[in-house]
Amino acid sequence: MNRTESLPTAPTAGPPGTEPAPAPVPEETRTGRDPRWARPALAGLLVATALLYLWGLGASGWANAFYSAAVQAGSQSWTAFFYGSSDAANSITVDKTPASLWLMALSVRIFGLSGWSILVPQALLGVASVGVLYATVRRWYGPAAGLLAGAVLALTPVATLMFRFNNPDALLVFLLVAAAYATVRAVETASTRWIVLTGVLVGFGFLTKMLQAFLVIPVFAGVYLLAAPTGLGRRIRQLLLAGLAVVVSAGWWVAIVELAPASARPYIGGSQNNSILELTLGYNGLGRITGDEVGSVGGGGGGRPGGGGGGPFSGQTGLLRMFDTEVGGQISWLLPAALILLVAGLWLAGRAPRTDRTRAGLLLWGGWLLITGLIFSFMSGIFHAYYTVALAPAVGALAGIGVTLLWRARSAPVEAVAAAPVPAVADAPVVVGASVVAAPGRRRALVATLVLAGTLAVTAWWSWHLLGRTADWHPWLRSTILAVGLTTAALLATSAVIKEFASGNGVQSDANSLVDSETGVAAGPGAGFAGRVVRWVVPVVSVAGIAVALAGPAAYGMQTAATPHSGSIPSAGPAGAGGFGGPGGPGGRMPGGGNGQFPGFPGGPNGTGSDGTGSDGSGPGGTGQDGGANAGGFPGFPGGGSAPGAPGGTGQDGGTAPGGIPGQGGFPGQDGGTGQEGRGQRGGGMGGLLDAREPSAEMTALLTADADDYTWVAATIGSNNASGYQLATGRPVMPIGGFNGSDPSPTLAQFQRYVADGRIHYFLGGGGFRADGGSNASAEIAAWVTETFTATTVDGVTVYDLSSGKQG
Repeated sequence: MNRTESLPTAPTAGPPGTEPAPAPVPEETRTGRDPRWARPALAGLLVATALLYLWGLGASGWANAFYSAAVQAGSQSWTAFFYGSSDAANSITVDKTPASLWLMALSVRIFGLSGWSILVPQALLGVASVGVLYATVRRWYGPAAGLLAGAVLALTPVATLMFRFNNPDALLVFLLVAAAYATVRAVETASTRWIVLTGVLVGFGFLTKMLQAFLVIPVFAGVYLLAAPTGLGRRIRQLLLAGLAVVVSAGWWVAIVELAPASARPYIGGSQNNSILELTLGYNGLGRITGDEVGSVGGGGGGRPGGGGGGPFSGQTGLLRMFDTEVGGQISWLLPAALILLVAGLWLAGRAPRTDRTRAGLLLWGGWLLITGLIFSFMSGIFHAYYTVALAPAVGALAGIGVTLLWRARSAPVEAVAAAPVPAVADAPVVVGASVVAAPGRRRALVATLVLAGTLAVTAWWSWHLLGRTADWHPWLRSTILAVGLTTAALLATSAVIKEFASGNGVQSDANSLVDSETGVAAGPGAGFAGRVVRWVVPVVSVAGIAVALAGPAAYGMQTAATPHSGSIPSAGPAGAGGFGGPGGPGGRMPGGGNGQFPGFPGGPNGTGSDGTGSDGSGPGGTGQDGGANAGGFPGFPGGGSAPGAPGGTGQDGGTAPGGIPGQGGFPGQDGGTGQEGRGQRGGGMGGLLDAREPSAEMTALLTADADDYTWVAATIGSNNASGYQLATGRPVMPIGGFNGSDPSPTLAQFQRYVADGRIHYFLGGGGFRADGGSNASAEIAAWVTETFTATTVDGVTVYDLSSGKQG
């Protein structure tokens, strides 16, 4: 058998006092030298990934309507395309940089507006991410490691979720994996071109999801500084060039936005001062770490008086956050294994030269996992479980690399070390070139096998534990994984003991009689039968072990792919698996698998907020009490416990609030209301904060009548509330206050001017949410509209015709 997966070669040593020459890429990892099975296996992996990510993709409809509306706007207006505006009339942008919207908007321009045309680019980014991860891991560790890494990424539940969804995370993951590939290429030959490309890719990651892309910069820079085969001074200069590439590739768009007059561009959503720098450093920057996010509606609470770390959108902060009930089922299936294999791989690397690639790769992926994971674990601001898709490439890479390194260590032939002349037996003639069994090599193989067995046992147990959180969902799977996993681990450990026993026969006159050169299994005296058993058991055990390790995430991943998802906070896996929203968006379940209500919500069973006394619950009357009497409670709506002008609804335990959010029973539609299964509630989650409304045909006809005479056919509070109407009509709808309804866009004076100029036709009740600080402009606008115009009701929604306010 031709062995094609040896450890990466060490760099060639140069003359004393000089840097080592660049380490050549191992021949066995070049495309032309891959084993025959490698390319078909890769093709099978990519095809299977494409099927998983593309099958039934259109069932999720608009998915996250907040971004879908911005994509629609970008397909209608190049200005909206460039800035990432929520509406084609460019009143306000989304609260992220727009790179992910560009790809989807181009797809819509080509294929027309549909859920499919929006989501297909995301799915293709997932397939590409799996392929690039394979290529990255394969270069230094061989095709088997690359295939396992790619399979882990493809099957991770949160990856399946986000590559079938239209949040920015899909493009971010692809760009960061591509940056890791560029770093690997740069380290091989100390290439300036490749390390600069790393900077460019990370810079575009910033244009996708702002500062989250920068979490990997210390890792990429540190690995290059450590392992690139060139002098220290040149490495530093190259990294400075890479840093400049980050600044240029990320900063050109920021500079244009900052330098453009505010009157010539949309308002920057998510900011309080119409500044992209404020958004970058505040709401989407340090505020996510400290919890001090002005204008947000939830977070860890770390930056607020009385905050205890963790909130309804975040879960509890701490070292175990990635394993808790909200996050664990999304990402943590192989996280313990990845950490164990990282340590084991570094142990195998030992005291390697500075440029050793085995260690460099482990540090690259291990650093990515640890730094990003720890920041996610302890950030006190808004954190959602789906953010953890950024960990999936690192988990996959460490799994593929670690298993491959340990497998090679356990299956390598027991080393026979050439020694000085040693007598074969006492008083026998000296045999020149005789060999001595390398006991340290045997012990290394034994430890490697035991670590593999232990890792498999831990993985099986952890899968059993995670599946226990949804104990009624295919209960046979849970027990099967545990039983097969522990049995397989025991057989693998037993094979190591048998091999050690069969190999421990002291000095042999012929090394070939001790070791089978093809399989690495001992063949000394007494090893005949035992060796044959080991050779038969080990392949079966290896296949079973991989199947057991991937069974849990694969099951959750396939369930996720089979379930439509919508809303702003999707969650992978079956209901009850934790996360927020789950199938069907926010109507599905709440943190920890709750019943659809927020703890301590004003007017709810634990809340203290009043219903307000103003007209339709939106006027100045009613102060609310911010729901603050109960831990975890959300602040109250402006004007008390009601959203301005929201349609009346029925709570789980109580009555109705006229024109507002239910007064006594939480949100309408505990299990997703009347919408199609998996689509969330028809009225929009949390008063339109988390999910879009689905307007009736009557409402759509009303809004589209005389639409050409207006810049905005309607205005309503909150981007998600507006997005449903906009996607249904194909016409711009102004999202007052941006995502949370807390941005000062527009101000009351600006809104009154738009009405006087005849640019807005209707004001629609509902939407918005009382934020942690931020502007009160949306409440002021709602109060002014209520006092100035006559309300009518269309399909349960309060509507105000603003055309009577037109002047001139």
